[in-house]
This record gives sequence, C-alpha cells and structure tokens, in this order.
Amino acid sequence: MVAQRDLEALLERSRFMRDSLCKSQNITDSMITILGSFDHRLSDLETAMRPTQVHTHAIRKARENIDNTLKVAENILAQFDVSRKVESKIAAGPHEDLGGYLAAVDELRDNVEFFTYNNSFKSSDSALNHAHGLLSKAMVKLEEEFRDLLTLHSKPQEPAKLIECLPNSVRSNSPGTQGDGEEKGLPQIATNGKHVKGLEGVGSLIPTKVIPQLHELAQRMITAGHHQQCCKIYRTVRASVLEQTLQQLGVEKLSREDIYKMQWDVLDGKITSWIQFMRIAVKLLFSSERKLCDQVFHGLEPYRETCFSEVTGNSVTMLLTFGESIAKSKRSPEKLFVLLDMYETMRELFPEVYA
Repeated sequence: MVAQRDLEALLERSRFMRDSLCKSQNITDSMITILGSFDHRLSDLETAMRPTQVHTHAIRKARENIDNTLKVAENILAQFDVSRKVESKIAAGPHEDLGGYLAAVDELRDNVEFFTYNNSFKSSDSALNHAHGLLSKAMVKLEEEFRDLLTLHSKPQEPAKLIECLPNSVRSNSPGTQGDGEEKGLPQIATNGKHVKGLEGVGSLIPTKVIPQLHELAQRMITAGHHQQCCKIYRTVRASVLEQTLQQLGVEKLSREDIYKMQWDVLDGKITSWIQFMRIAVKLLFSSERKLCDQVFHGLEPYRETCFSEVTGNSVTMLLTFGESIAKSKRSPEKLFVLLDMYETMRELFPEVYA
C-alpha cells in the first residue's frame, strides 16, 4: 500500500512540473511576441518622427549661423567705432594716464591693421584714414613724452661719487684726491673684464620706476615704424648727459697741437688723469649706459645695440683720441713709463670698450 501511494505522489509531481514548464514556455512565447510587436511599433514611430528631427536640427543650425553672423557683424561695427571711442584719449595725451593712453594706441594700431586687410567694407577707406590720422598724432605725443621723461630724469653723475667707486689703490691717485692708503669696506672693481663689484655705487642712471615706462614708449614707437625718431631722441639726451659727466670729471677735448705745446709736468698730470678717466668711463659709465639700454630697448633689436653705440660713440672717440695723440707725440725718455701705463690700461680696458 505504501509503495502504491509513493508511486501516485511521484506521478502527481511529474504532471505538475510538466504543466509548469508548458506555462513557462507559453509566457516566454507571449513575451517574445509582445516585444516583437514593440520593435515594429518603435521602428514605425522613429520613421514617422525622422522628418521632425531633421527639421529641428536644421532650425538649430540656422540659429547658430545667425548668432555667429550677428557676432561678426557686431565686431565689424565695433571697428568703425574705435576711432571715435579713443579720440578724446589721444587728444588728452599720455602724461596723466600713460597706461590708458598706450592701450588706446594699441586699439588704434589694431584698427588700422583691420581696415588695411578688410578694405571691401563700405566706408572702410574713410575709417582707415581717420585711424591713420589719429595714430600719427598719438606717435607725436609719444615722442614728446619719451623725450620729456628722458630729459627730466637724466642727470650727470657726480665726479666724487664716481671716484669713490674706484678701487682704493687707483682712487688714491685719482685727480683731486689724496692717497691715504687702503681702507676697509670700500667698493672694489675687478679687472680684466670681470664683474665690477661696487658698480651699484653709481646707481641707476634713470629712476627704476621710470624705466618700464620708457620701455613701453619705445616699444610702441618702434612697432609703429617710428624707430628713427625714438633712437634719435634717446641718443641726443643720453649722449649729452654722458659727455657732461665726463666734462665735470675733468675730461678735456685736446687736439694734437695742444698736446705738443704742453710742458712735460703738465702733460704727465693729464696722462695720469686720463688713465683714471678711462677706468671710470669704461667700468662705470659705459657699463651703466649698457645696462640702461638693455632695459629700455629689451627685445627691440637691433635698436638696443645701435642706441648704445651712438650714445657712447663720441665719448669713446674723445678718450681714445687723447691716448692716440700721446702715443704719436715726440718721443722722450721721461714718457716711457707713462706710455707703458697707458698701454697696460688700454690692454685691460680695450675688450670692454668694444664689448
């Protein structure tokens, strides 16, 4: 009996599992059918909406093109308004607001460049001529400001201050000083082209805060093609101040005839002075002028080198002419040692004069 009941229970489970599997298969088949129907409906919906999507994309692209066109138009219209916007600033000049004035000059220069390369616009010739005229006026005012700043802040160096920057051993024999032996803590000058310790004693030839202004002015003038005016102003002002410094120091313009007529004791003193003048000029004054030129004309080659050569040219010639005249004058035994001193001085300083 037990075995009979177990067999019936097993058969019942078997029928239940078979019915469950059949139901599961039917559900799966139904889901596949439903999903297949959705695929067809989604495909039909996508097909139906595609023209709308294409139209929406076209509208979006058209709007972007319109926005870009409006921006270009606004930029072009703004270029026609530049001259009017900066005209009052140009008329006022750079003295009160140099930074704002330079910014206005930059706008004008960009405006000229814009209309030069886009000359097909209506009224572009009129706008270009107006901008050119304003830029020319601006350059004149920049030249005046450059000259005024240089002149105002360029002063001859004091002879006593220069002599103090010489080594003690040399300074004790300098004109107008009395030797008192070596002293501690005084500035020293290295020789043979090495760094000059104590050069800081001369100080900056132009106040430090003014140098960036001079650089900005020089940059604008040179960029605008006014390099000749810029270099002429710089050369005139700085060369004059350098020559005044040498004259106050005691450097004289002596002709060969003047030297021939001098008594030996007078000439001997002038030769001793000349040696000191050469050291001061080359190691202090010319070196400082080089530094100033490098700062004012930084990145503005070849004008940096040209201006330095023109500023120092007359002074170098004046100093070398005296030495040449002494060397070519009548020979005598008493001149031998001083000529050797002059030779040693020139041998030491020559590389720095033409560095």
